[in-house]
Amino acid sequence: MIALHDVLRVQRDAQTPVCRDDRAGTANDIITHAAFLARTAALVWWLREQPARRYALCIDDPFDFACALFALFACGKEPVIPASSAPGYLADLASAYDAMLTDDDIRALAATESITRAMPPAPIDPGAPLTLYTSGSSGTPKPIHKTLAQFDAEVRTLEREWGALIGDATVLASVPHRHIYGLLFRVMWPLAAGRAFDRAVCAEPTQVQSRIARCGGTVVVSSPAQLVRWAALAGFAELTPAPHVFFSSGGPLAADAAHGYASAFGDAPVEIYGSTETGGIAWRRQNETQAWRPLSGVGVRRGNDGALEVRSPHLGHDGWHRTDDAILLDDDGRFRLQGRLDRVIKLDGKRVSLPEMEARLALHPYVAQACVVPLAGASRERVGAVVALSDAGRAALRDEGRVALAKSLRRHLAAYFDVVLLPRRWRFRIALPFDARGKLPVASVVAAFGTRAEGFELLSEARDGDNLRYELRVPSTLAHFGGHFPDLPILPGVVQVDWAIRLASEHVAGTRDTASVDRLKFMAPVPPGAVLDLRIAHDTARRRMQFAYRLNGRDCSSGVVVYREHA
Repeated sequence: MIALHDVLRVQRDAQTPVCRDDRAGTANDIITHAAFLARTAALVWWLREQPARRYALCIDDPFDFACALFALFACGKEPVIPASSAPGYLADLASAYDAMLTDDDIRALAATESITRAMPPAPIDPGAPLTLYTSGSSGTPKPIHKTLAQFDAEVRTLEREWGALIGDATVLASVPHRHIYGLLFRVMWPLAAGRAFDRAVCAEPTQVQSRIARCGGTVVVSSPAQLVRWAALAGFAELTPAPHVFFSSGGPLAADAAHGYASAFGDAPVEIYGSTETGGIAWRRQNETQAWRPLSGVGVRRGNDGALEVRSPHLGHDGWHRTDDAILLDDDGRFRLQGRLDRVIKLDGKRVSLPEMEARLALHPYVAQACVVPLAGASRERVGAVVALSDAGRAALRDEGRVALAKSLRRHLAAYFDVVLLPRRWRFRIALPFDARGKLPVASVVAAFGTRAEGFELLSEARDGDNLRYELRVPSTLAHFGGHFPDLPILPGVVQVDWAIRLASEHVAGTRDTASVDRLKFMAPVPPGAVLDLRIAHDTARRRMQFAYRLNGRDCSSGVVVYREHA
């Protein structure tokens, strides 16, 4: 391990791997420490001549991002790391930076490397500032000001905890490096430890296997949403060679998924708990315990109101930092999360903790994960629940139906909450709508109760292998009813086919690339307000899927969608 502020100056073997890249055209696809220094030196040479002091790093390539980041440090300039490169988002941050660096900028500047190879490495201030942006509780971008020394303290903590387990494995990642988790695990920790990180983003299991085949020993840095989805796919448990460890952060990993990884790979993923403000706080493996163990050097205590309070070298000060997470402390120094203290609302004059309701729901055998959100009603506020079902829950949905399933869960909650507080609206999902960072945006959960862009309301979905089942409500206001027909509105058949293809594509890659629709039949009309049962069966070997709509037990339409062959 070397200090992050010494990355450009410490004598390290020039052939030490920094990045694995199958586009590099070098031996073993390795970008070396010497190449990293050359690229960074070129950027230093250029940046020193620029008047701007604060640079927004909008660079998706992790290697170029790392070069630009340390070049800015070496020039005494301040990196600003936005969470997104969306124009509207950057416009909101316009006052936070003076200039911007993009992937195109780095590619253009790379041409100057040859004239800067002899430049002496520049010293970096250990206290160099760095600003990241997080969404904040209101959704407004919130600046988090940190120093390089804080990141250095954290990568040393990570190395103490897991360095021996990782060894010289290559770091594969499916999370962005522009958030603190990806920045630490995907860029800074490998650089400090002398390990290679992979240049590719492994968004799909096939990419993970491909990169493992090229890199050999690996670790995987991912999020709960991705790990849950991957585990459900055929063949994933046969990854060879198996990664040394899976890391997960951004939210809790569903218990059944964690135990599934333990069965397949010998251990559950290492889950990291923390925040942009605090850095890493604790970790766990659910096949060992549900409780969280503080990271080495991190102190935790429970405040008078039940809040978790943290003292950590990752904070940049020696005091205690209060979080909004409620905890219970175990006798062995570990703790259990009890939800957010700031998610308490009033319904009909009664206070209810949404995290407590979610925790109670999670105790039911039908529930893998749940999120409860307030919904603005016509006359008063109420709450809705979005539930990712367990295997038992999917069986109940199949055998008993959505309405009966919702009633069972309401009865379960009625043992703990006043009836006026219970969710009035329910949505059942294959997985909760976590984003790429592993966060669960409130807006995405609330959107589950509205009409999708395609025009329908998705009431429930379930998956059994390659078979999918949905319940869709067809709004009376759907634009497709206009003129079809003036006195007897019915849902056009082409819309039904389109909905089936779109829904199938969300869970099976390649299903949007349609070659033909065969054996198409329309047996009964679909009127406004109908609640449709849609079943989809995939035949991967033959590259096709069969769909069938039913209304009140009666067949409405069916067909076979054939996917296009790829060269």
